[in-house]
Amino acid sequence: MKSILRVFSYLRHYPGLAAAQLFCAIGMTVAVFVFPNATGYVIDKIIPNPSRHQEFSFWIIIALLGFLTKDGLNSIRIFINNTFEQKVIFDIRSDLYQKIQRLPLQWFDTRRTGDIMTRVVEDVTNMERVLIDGVEQGLIAALQVIGIGIFLFFLNPTVAAWATLPVPLLAVGAWFYSTKGRDRYRNQRDAASDLNALLHDNISGVRQIKAYAAESVEHRRFNDFSNALQAATLRMMRWWAIYSPSMSFLRMIGYVLVLGFGGSAVMRGEMTIGDFAKFLLFLSLFYEPIDRLNSLNQMLLSGRAAADRVFEILDSEEEPNSTAGAELPAEIAGHVRFDNITFAYQDQPTLNGITLDAQPGQTIALVGSTGAGKTTVLSLLARFYEATSGEITIDGIDIGTLTKSSLRDRLAYVTQEAFLFNGTVRENLLLAKRHATDADLWSALEAAHANHFVKGLPKQLDTNVGERGVKLSGGEKQRLSIARALLKNAPILLLDEATASVDSETERQIQDALDRLMANRTAFVIAHRLSTIQNADRIYVLEKGEVIEQGTHATLLAHGGKYAELCQKSFLASDHA
Repeated sequence: MKSILRVFSYLRHYPGLAAAQLFCAIGMTVAVFVFPNATGYVIDKIIPNPSRHQEFSFWIIIALLGFLTKDGLNSIRIFINNTFEQKVIFDIRSDLYQKIQRLPLQWFDTRRTGDIMTRVVEDVTNMERVLIDGVEQGLIAALQVIGIGIFLFFLNPTVAAWATLPVPLLAVGAWFYSTKGRDRYRNQRDAASDLNALLHDNISGVRQIKAYAAESVEHRRFNDFSNALQAATLRMMRWWAIYSPSMSFLRMIGYVLVLGFGGSAVMRGEMTIGDFAKFLLFLSLFYEPIDRLNSLNQMLLSGRAAADRVFEILDSEEEPNSTAGAELPAEIAGHVRFDNITFAYQDQPTLNGITLDAQPGQTIALVGSTGAGKTTVLSLLARFYEATSGEITIDGIDIGTLTKSSLRDRLAYVTQEAFLFNGTVRENLLLAKRHATDADLWSALEAAHANHFVKGLPKQLDTNVGERGVKLSGGEKQRLSIARALLKNAPILLLDEATASVDSETERQIQDALDRLMANRTAFVIAHRLSTIQNADRIYVLEKGEVIEQGTHATLLAHGGKYAELCQKSFLASDHA
């Protein structure tokens, strides 16, 4: 119930819409009383009395106006509720996305993209049912049940007592179904999420599936997940197949009791035929909203399961200083120091006592075997992860005290696998500098040796590059990534295997672009190609999360240690590799 109450807490932002909806609901409840009372009056007072037959048309019009008022208010209420509900859903979805943006990368490392997408899109939509049916139907149903229930006891307390006898049983049944149903609905949402996650992975990896002729294998996996969703849904529906008819039967007992005891009251002269007819009409109006409340119970369970999954994200711990902290000065020299840094990834030691120093404008190269911890060093500087111990400073300022935005505004990061969004060349470049002019874009492209191929594209800057830049070659994507970093013009540069996956000619072009990019900037470079790191001001050799050697290219070769061994084994490729 806590999750449901949290969903409804969003309603407080719109008190005017809530008040208007409440007014319509009360008006509709009052209008419901018109037809049964008019019917009872006509049966008792008009039909038996020929002298009053001329009033018959008047009461027919009154009954019609009652329905017109009820349905007119209902139309207004639906419009208000839909506006109300969409505003609240927008707020929830916005809060959820904002929260996701503030979560640490380590949180994403343990989640599937498809599952996150399911929560943002489908689970938030399922929460919407709580608002539509909870507010729209629940409020009206509750008012109608209470109002008509009181009136039934006013009309005939004895018959009303028998008529409402099934209500406690209905309440117990609803409570039992709700308490026992939470896990079933949660399992169904989890199974749907698993299926969506698999589908997302398979669509993203469709080239690999085709390359390994794994279509039939993946089809079987998809069917397995689909069967799990089917089983979870059927398990949920089997309980509903028992619950819904059982509740219906209990409601019908109320009608039978009224027929028996109300009919007896009429035969004993304790109740008029008009009052009896009125009672039966009101009883229908009493149990109809109870039926809706029982149906609403199922929707609330589904909405609660979805809300639990959404609030699980909203309650996750954010990155430290994701919004708070000091601002890094706009102008910095770029002196970066790692002082005895230790880091463990999910209890797995990754870095142990790392100390690095980069003076302003220096190029620092990080080399070592795969898994030595090189990329982790850059990730800690960008604060994608937080060091377990030790201190990282920029110009003597502990980066742990800074806001993430001010820190990352001073960094430009070029990764081994250049990531491009499914948009135009222009949109991908503007990520680095939102208000850049076309002249700025072409200047960055020229510096990155990317202007020639962009000019050859069908719409040049406005050409869509496809999902993850699939319409471009690896070298083209990498040069756009470098152009983006050039456009940002940040004082500190992080390069992670920026030339690892391209041919020699493209590598020469990219290396020239990187030389321009690194000029007058503090740069951290991870590379396996000798041409990329031989001119570095200082080279740090990492092994199993520790710095085992440091120096220039010449001094490390002369030392004859790990660096020289890597060069001899061609782990560091030469210019002609």
